[in-house]
Amino acid sequence: MTIDSSRSRSALAFRHVHFEDLGILEPLLIERGYHVEYVDLGVQAIDIERVDDADLLIVLGGPIGVYDTVHYPFLHASKEAIAHRLRQDRAMLGICLGAQLIAEEMGAVVAPTGSVEIGYAPLELTAEGLDSPLRPLDGLPVLHWHGDAFAIPEGARQLARTPDFPNQAFATDTVLALQFHLEADHRTIGNWLIGHAHELHHHDIDPRTIREQARIHGPRLETAARTAIAAWLDEVDSPAHHADAN
Repeated sequence: MTIDSSRSRSALAFRHVHFEDLGILEPLLIERGYHVEYVDLGVQAIDIERVDDADLLIVLGGPIGVYDTVHYPFLHASKEAIAHRLRQDRAMLGICLGAQLIAEEMGAVVAPTGSVEIGYAPLELTAEGLDSPLRPLDGLPVLHWHGDAFAIPEGARQLARTPDFPNQAFATDTVLALQFHLEADHRTIGNWLIGHAHELHHHDIDPRTIREQARIHGPRLETAARTAIAAWLDEVDSPAHHADAN
């Protein structure tokens, strides 16, 4: 699909920690004519008019849980903004915590599992996943960094799984929610290893292992991730999709 980069689009990203940013997805969005802005949650308030104005809302990951509203009250505003976006039936991408927040606002259970999945490991796509924009990711090692898990919301399509976390991705016509991290840039994985040093130590995970995994798998994953997200953006950017939404 040829993208008209002269058309002005806007992408608004909810960011929880600075190093978990859009990563490899930001250049892709800019290439497609998106103006990218961040809201640093916990520091900046969410302006619902900015949420309304954005052609795409992206809710990124972070080291807290959807249930942590007492300790992190800004989550209330995040959930309200996500629910608002869902009611509008407009394009939204959720990654890790972002996917969990979307799942919860769609009525699904999100809860700790008692275990963690941290590091690069292969992703298995479901039959519907193989018939989705995520198809290039089937069998590829992707970056996992989670201990909580979501159920698949009613009406959503389950797209991916791993042996220990059977619900890794879901989609509707306007929402794509990923438990894993497609956006992480393998060239800057060191920021993640420093930022999550305490968690790695707690789970006895050697940061050198993830650094080497990023070196081996990162370039191929970047190519597949760009292809997958570009295909999804083709769907939500299409004139037919906008006509259906209106």
